[in-house]
Amino acid sequence: MLESVGIGEMPDAAAFGDAGSDTLGHLCAHRPLHIPNLEDLGIGCIRPLPHIRAASFPTAAFGKMALASKGKDTTTGHWELAGIVLEKAFPTYPDGFPDEVIGAFEAAIGRRTLGNCTASGTETIQRLGAEHVRTGYPIVYTSADSVFQIAAHEDVIPVSDLYDLCRTARKLLSGPHEVGRIIARPFVGQAGQFQRTPRRQDFAIPPPPDMLLEQLKAAGLECIGVGKIASIYCDRGVTRSYKTSGNAEGIAKTLELAQEEFQGLLFTNLVDFDMLYGHRNDVEGYAQALEAFDACVPELCRRLRADDLCILTADHGCDRATPSTDHSREYVPLLAFGPAIKGGIDLGSRDSLSDVGQTIADNFGLRLGRGNSFLRRILP
Repeated sequence: MLESVGIGEMPDAAAFGDAGSDTLGHLCAHRPLHIPNLEDLGIGCIRPLPHIRAASFPTAAFGKMALASKGKDTTTGHWELAGIVLEKAFPTYPDGFPDEVIGAFEAAIGRRTLGNCTASGTETIQRLGAEHVRTGYPIVYTSADSVFQIAAHEDVIPVSDLYDLCRTARKLLSGPHEVGRIIARPFVGQAGQFQRTPRRQDFAIPPPPDMLLEQLKAAGLECIGVGKIASIYCDRGVTRSYKTSGNAEGIAKTLELAQEEFQGLLFTNLVDFDMLYGHRNDVEGYAQALEAFDACVPELCRRLRADDLCILTADHGCDRATPSTDHSREYVPLLAFGPAIKGGIDLGSRDSLSDVGQTIADNFGLRLGRGNSFLRRILP
């Protein structure tokens, strides 16, 4: 999961304020990218991209997928991959949270809060961090996503206490205010030099039953989560989980686990594309991160066993070339490959991310409520 690597606006993008968004296209237009391995797989065959080669004989099956759900956030995208299509989007708060939400939260924790704004987390911490240290009031903020984020200095509110604040918020935010995730954002440092730490924790709402991960576990199969996978699904169906500090550690852990003998799913989220670069409109950082991932693709291919299937995709876009730092309503790329997988198969433009989940389920003789499997098209 290359979080936020979208590949062009969906037909309804304008309704989400995302007309013209094209995360990968604008990235390629920024400067020529050195991603020869993704080019060999067929990323340039999905659609024309500036400076990107369309392989004559791509080694992967390729296509793109639309979000059928009404949203463009991390939870929505990941849930849809597991066969859950949301008819109603999670609530968002472009003007901050209403008094009924903030008032209830402050009453429950017995102290005031700072912020209650829609802003970049790093900017908010720098702006309000000193006041937080002086008063002990936690910082509350949101984004274009359906999130309630709580930031606190680790020396002012210990991380375990910050997690308790998030659990309190999770219980309160229900009904019409049931946001997709409550996120703990601990930080350290001095005024003007505050830095977030890796002890972030997400408190998501439980996904509906019978989704892909639970079905795999119930069938006695492994479901290994790398990165923030377990938190997105509230640990449901996850048999093993490995938190990571970013793309480099996530790729390293994935390569390590790929050498193990197991039957089931290894599900990795590479968050840096979105968290470090997309939300900060860091075009050059995003480009370098994609090139760094590309350099690891040959080793990933070498570690695939004879009957392994590897799928590269995303959950939404986050176009750094536009003024907004929000997620964008985009198609996501689809590359499916492995030693026994037929390359060069054009999987076309697919209606839902749940096609990936249905394909994985199909491989193990299972069936999800949503999605169309493409397994038979890519097998010899």
